[in-house]
Amino acid sequence: MWAYNSVFYQIYPLGLCGAPFENDGVCEHRILKVLDWSEHIRDLGADAVYFSPVFESDTHGYNTRDYKKIDCRLGTNDDFKTVVKDLHEKGIRVVLDGVFNHVGRGFWAFRDVLKNRENSAYKNWFYIDFNSNSNYNDGLWYEGWEGNYDLVKLNLGCEEAVCHILDAVKYWIDEFDIDGLRLDVAYCLSHEFLKRLRAYTDTLKSDFFLVGELLHGDYSQYVNDSELHSCTNYQCYKGIYSSFNSMNLFEIIHSLLRFFGPEQWTTLKGKHLLNFADNHDVTRIASILNEPHHLPLVYALIFAMPGIPCVYYGSEWGEKAEKSQGDPALRPAIDKPKETELCEYISKLAEAHKNSDALCNGSFRSVVLQNTHCIFERKTDSERVLVAINAGGESTECHFDAGCGMAVDLISGKTHDFGGGSILPPYSAQYWKTER
Repeated sequence: MWAYNSVFYQIYPLGLCGAPFENDGVCEHRILKVLDWSEHIRDLGADAVYFSPVFESDTHGYNTRDYKKIDCRLGTNDDFKTVVKDLHEKGIRVVLDGVFNHVGRGFWAFRDVLKNRENSAYKNWFYIDFNSNSNYNDGLWYEGWEGNYDLVKLNLGCEEAVCHILDAVKYWIDEFDIDGLRLDVAYCLSHEFLKRLRAYTDTLKSDFFLVGELLHGDYSQYVNDSELHSCTNYQCYKGIYSSFNSMNLFEIIHSLLRFFGPEQWTTLKGKHLLNFADNHDVTRIASILNEPHHLPLVYALIFAMPGIPCVYYGSEWGEKAEKSQGDPALRPAIDKPKETELCEYISKLAEAHKNSDALCNGSFRSVVLQNTHCIFERKTDSERVLVAINAGGESTECHFDAGCGMAVDLISGKTHDFGGGSILPPYSAQYWKTER
């Protein structure tokens, strides 16, 4: 699967392009702004873009009105075709947000139910009780996602509703030539639906990628050969930043060992989860770290740990925002990308990751682990890489059997002589490609 060897870049289009929060019905060709970002995305080393919702919606994109129409606040379907074509020409694949658990109150089928009630041909598409009422005083009750009645839950046990979704996915592939889907709140979707979606998309495009938003639970129940290829790695998300804030790298390394380590009981060995420092739903990483010197080290860890690294737009130069400020603060309009030392560093990490079989697909083993520093091994039959991170402000000497004498740092390109161990500079990260 192409995604397992890729670097992802996430864009929240309604935010990036400066669209009004409420759908005003005015068509503006804002999505073409992405054309001004595509070279930056390519130069950063990303070869896949994950777009948060782009289809017509009531407000934030996750309350869909029409699965086959680009949101008028972003432009037209032809505008989006132009964007996808440009990205593909630059070798960048495109993954869209598939919001299939719920729709908006403006969704055409739900509006028909509100108008025609028991006589609506679409009443079975939703969980409706005509003998009750909703918070919107509709004269009927319906299930909203997690009690949010602006998000009308779809009945994915209804054949007509499922067929409508599958038809929309085929339309996106035929019209836009998309390469995959990120499934919103995948933990709410039934296994039956996921299996059907996977089987269907496999027939449309053999390398079509499905990644689900999973927050907790046993990821292997969803990430398998018949459902999802990948899922969001929320179970390691907190450990990534809190390990640095508490100067306790045991936290994240033990989580990685639990999921991917050499022991037989590890649950996700061989799986490729989507790793991130932040996204459109959480505080920006630059706002949550106590020590600014740790910012590049966080990315060094994300690009070296098992899984698929993903960078959220703006965070590659240290954009700040806190969840307490509200979702719009996390999804800002940005005129143009910045080029900084952190961007350049991330581009080096991306190239090292994409060009290393061990970093993309290798096993995981802890070699040295202390509160402030760690060394771990990624290894395949063809390659071995040792990853060293020192979160401390002072140099530290590590004595260990490197299993070789010389290595090349995939980030700097410099040759490294172990000599029985290594001295890790303060606030540093190295990817040492060793003799196999």
